[in-house]
Amino acid sequence: MESTYGGRIHEAEKIRKDELESVIEETIKAGGVLMIPAFALERTQELLFELNELIENGRIPRVPVFIDSPLAIKLTAVYKKYLKNSDYFSEEAMTLLKAGDAIFDFPGLKLTLTTEESKGINDVPPPKIIIAGSGMSNGGRILHHEKRYLSDPKSTLLFVGYQASDSLGRRILDGVKTAKARGARPFRVKILGENVPVQAKVKAIGGYSAHADQPALIEWLRPMSPNLKGVFLVQGEEDEMLPLEGKIRDELAVSVRIPKAGEEVVI
Repeated sequence: MESTYGGRIHEAEKIRKDELESVIEETIKAGGVLMIPAFALERTQELLFELNELIENGRIPRVPVFIDSPLAIKLTAVYKKYLKNSDYFSEEAMTLLKAGDAIFDFPGLKLTLTTEESKGINDVPPPKIIIAGSGMSNGGRILHHEKRYLSDPKSTLLFVGYQASDSLGRRILDGVKTAKARGARPFRVKILGENVPVQAKVKAIGGYSAHADQPALIEWLRPMSPNLKGVFLVQGEEDEMLPLEGKIRDELAVSVRIPKAGEEVVI
């Protein structure tokens, strides 16, 4: 079983939306740029859905919002193709669609498919919101925006997905924690060959992740637990695996094993 968030509890959907609203309002008020590294499939569309609701209900000011990812733009077109199919959308989404709401479109949204359109984002003055890949800042167009705006104290970098060990996203998150603990800022990260000082605000909302949190993993496992001989925990870092291991043993009385790198198991 995967254990990416084996030691964490995600925010509820309402809380994550409130947190997104707060981050947007703070950044807009400061006159900065909100950068959101996001995976092209599902994460970007979830953000579009919630931004649409926040904007159309007047919860956040209308500012330019850029989807700066060719893959995310093409995938969103696939979502739009199936908008009338209730098999693929929630009851809430279908209610909005029946009322005539374009759930993936709203005033101020711009899709920058070409390189020239992407470069044109630089010409739009802040405040603005940029959603781009990759989700862990390991490549893609988000790197160009981070290189440009991470040194700006008015701007914000918001992570909405898991940041794997050794990814640029994790180095930024860990760097912020270390710098705060030592009372020292800014620290620097290397982006596209340049050492960039991280002076922008850095925040994370775990509730948008597609990976289940600890309670969801336990509840998924619970119905089958009486017949299980054991569980192997994979796809996770040790500090996430260990709490989940203890929880499974204590609550479900199931044997748990965390394989070592390179270990072979005969089943």
